[in-house]
Amino acid sequence: MQSSQKNTLSDIYKKISSVVPEIEWKVHAPLIEKINKLKKDKNAVILAHNYQTPEIYHGVADISADSLALAVEASKTTADIIVLCGVHFMAETAKLMNPEKKVLIPDMSAGCSLASSITGEDVRMLKEKYPGVPVVSYVNTSAEVKAETDICCTSANAVKVVESLGVEKVIFLPDYYLANYVQKNTKVKIISWQGTCIVHEKFTAKEIEDIRKENPDIKIIAHPECPPDVISASDFAGSTSNMSEYVKKNQPKKVLLVTECTMSDNVQIENPNVKFIKPCNLCPYMNKITLQKIYDCLKNESNEIKISHNIAAMARKSVQRMTTIGR
Repeated sequence: MQSSQKNTLSDIYKKISSVVPEIEWKVHAPLIEKINKLKKDKNAVILAHNYQTPEIYHGVADISADSLALAVEASKTTADIIVLCGVHFMAETAKLMNPEKKVLIPDMSAGCSLASSITGEDVRMLKEKYPGVPVVSYVNTSAEVKAETDICCTSANAVKVVESLGVEKVIFLPDYYLANYVQKNTKVKIISWQGTCIVHEKFTAKEIEDIRKENPDIKIIAHPECPPDVISASDFAGSTSNMSEYVKKNQPKKVLLVTECTMSDNVQIENPNVKFIKPCNLCPYMNKITLQKIYDCLKNESNEIKISHNIAAMARKSVQRMTTIGR
């Protein structure tokens, strides 16, 4: 997790200049300056996911982190306004943790293939089919699904959450590949759903093997949302925070992060001595968030996240249980 220091524009650009061309910086800089001033004026805080572009991640975010850390940090903020730079379910989670605060998202259409793969009705159907079996939902789900859930998890703590329940089997939603990863790391029986991430499912084992042949000294780090053969072909699998920590700790000469490729830019900035190989699978939803949209939504206080009281009350419990367990 990284807190953005509010330095001068020249300090910010010095940090990100290796991945942001000067011609782009000339467009970004005035917006970064206006956003950082507006935050102070409105007592607002900006939370950004690891997949946000460097000018957002390092330029205007107060907290930059993975889903779990964003949920935890959202509950601690004393700001009046939270701007969540990520996808819709993350903004909903921030609202769940801050029911009295105004939570905004720069683009309401920033969705998620996993979150859209399952509904609250689907979860109720599964609970009828498997009575008494607890439901563990990935945080990449809507508030409606979280409301039907016993406890949430992220890729960082999925195995720990499943084992914390002390049961023989759980319903695990909605990511099929993450469920497969969890199953390989626990004796608890996993009943899964068929959701997938449109970014991670694109990677193939052949692609990984070809990159390794061309770069024999490379370390390949995969996200658990990837297909099993991709994880098997990699050197390490972990959440976005685990991937970042691996690079920071081990300082490999070359590395491939098998995840949304914008993250490679952000990690590269923090690890200038590591060479990053970047087969570029971009998340179309994460990339809907731009500096201009951040400025507009904060200035106008638009795109506010609202969740009905009943759903919020139930969903909040599953998220709070997740944050209590931690990593």
